[in-house]
Amino acid sequence: MDTNTIGKITELKVLSYAIEHGYSVSIPFGDKDRYDQIWDINGNLIRVQVKTSRWKNEQQKAIIFSCKSSYARSTGVKAHTYSKNEIDYFATYWNGKVYLVPVEECSTEKTLWFEKPSNGCSKCSFAVDYEMEATLGKI
Repeated sequence: MDTNTIGKITELKVLSYAIEHGYSVSIPFGDKDRYDQIWDINGNLIRVQVKTSRWKNEQQKAIIFSCKSSYARSTGVKAHTYSKNEIDYFATYWNGKVYLVPVEECSTEKTLWFEKPSNGCSKCSFAVDYEMEATLGKI
């Protein structure tokens, strides 16, 4: 499967998960917007950019997703990071759950840990803290 198809599958999983949890989701028309979905959370509209995660490895139990977009130009591949002016959250789907991460907590990549890493990382982001329900409870 190509990466575009994999990305669309992730978008559909995030969409259905949000709807199953009672949220209204809108999809922008066309591909010019920086966000993939708009969620209505108790009257607050949030812009969500969906990203596909990958498993780090068996020794480091975490998922990783890119926090940038890439596109081809005649001069080469260009990368763009996201800002608070463009989106509010990144969403990713993993193992039956959606994780929402505020854009201001991301750089070019985000790692969500399921277990504390062996290096004793003091500033690690743990997946449980970013489960959709936990994040939306803060809005």
